Amino acid sequence: MDTMIQAQAQNAMTRAQSTAPAGLAGIGAALKAGDMAKARETAQDFEAFFLSQMMQPMFSGLSTEPPFGGGHAENTWRSLLVDEYGKLMARNGGVGIADSVMRTMLAAQEA
Repeated sequence: MDTMIQAQAQNAMTRAQSTAPAGLAGIGAALKAGDMAKARETAQDFEAFFLSQMMQPMFSGLSTEPPFGGGHAENTWRSLLVDEYGKLMARNGGVGIADSVMRTMLAAQEA
């Protein structure tokens, strides 16, 4: 798993360096693979949070009927389930927010 993250981080750094404007030509050059992996993880966490917040209203309208549903515990469980859905979606490619966030983080770090 760590090898895959390092490879993704290296690929992202290479893409960022090749597509960076002249002023940002050295973007990511000073970062180690571990730092790139942490940046990628942070960007992915942000995407997971965003996706779970977008899905919350979709699940809030579902009705639950006794004897197997309802109550405070189900509301708590449902919010945790939606958070996990967001994490799962982000881990499996998401919608592309993590890539944009990572590029922005790298650009801000170099500026």
